[in-house]
Amino acid sequence: MTSVERLDDLEGRPHANVFPGEEPTTIRLALAAGERVEPHRHPDRQVVLFLVEGRLALRVGDERRELEAGDVARFDGDADISPRALIDSVALVVFAPRADGE
Repeated sequence: MTSVERLDDLEGRPHANVFPGEEPTTIRLALAAGERVEPHRHPDRQVVLFLVEGRLALRVGDERRELEAGDVARFDGDADISPRALIDSVALVVFAPRADGE
């Protein structure tokens, strides 16, 4: 069965789970300009972040990258992660179980 959700329907919830209870976990992350998510980890996960709109400063471990709308980043959830919105931003973040051997 194909599940379809509209990101616009999830507005008003900064960390909205797009498909609750399903793997991989998919989150719509909305941050206002200057807002950030405190450093945290997602152990044993690979993370893919697609920036739908806006601009983010993304810290992963000791690395800092600036992302613009349309950019896709993939990183290891074992590192400290902290996105900060440089302007109002919306991202789609997918947390997939790490495959054996990674």
